Amino acid sequence: MTQILVAEDEARIARFVAKGLQAQGYASTTVATAREALDLASSGDFDLMVLDLGLKGGDGLAVLRALRGQGSRLPVIILTARSTVRDVVAGLDEGADDYMAKPFRFEELLARIRVRLRTDPADEPTVLRAGDLALDVRSRRVSVDGRDVDLSAREYGLLEAFLRHPGQVLSREQLLSQVWGYDFDPSSNVVDVYVRYLRGKVGADRVETVRGMGYRLAARD
Repeated sequence: MTQILVAEDEARIARFVAKGLQAQGYASTTVATAREALDLASSGDFDLMVLDLGLKGGDGLAVLRALRGQGSRLPVIILTARSTVRDVVAGLDEGADDYMAKPFRFEELLARIRVRLRTDPADEPTVLRAGDLALDVRSRRVSVDGRDVDLSAREYGLLEAFLRHPGQVLSREQLLSQVWGYDFDPSSNVVDVYVRYLRGKVGADRVETVRGMGYRLAARD
């Protein structure tokens, strides 16, 4: 199983990322200090690290600098509130493979993780399909029976989540965390509202309600 190290000192975000990764079939370990991050990243037990720059007891850039100084080629995605051009350049100069600013959408982080873990670009489909419904992840084009459909960013995120989990029931909490990010309100009915919007654009029968559990994409030939 792919092992991902999450170095994040804000417990709420660390839990959010770890829970999302585990739901996707990854094993994750979270640490909050610079020392733990460097020790575990250097161990050879991990396939990728998600690194916050503001760790307890030290700076994330120093962790990255030390890691690369050891000759480690562990893929590192920086995830931080520091988002100026200077910060981004500094992170990449120290050897980061990618850089994401907070706040962030989990689906985007997941996509970047898949890119960094990918050994063969052909392994990652560029078009997700369910019958005559198609979503091109590169162009963000969505079509139904060959007809282009205009979706908002949230509608697109919902549809992508369903297409990446064919036949799987996704709870409202899962959809909130994947599409709306770590600041979601668990008591909100926004998922139900946007599922209704999505049904209106791609077909009312395409997203099934599973009572007491959530939603899933309907199976179609």
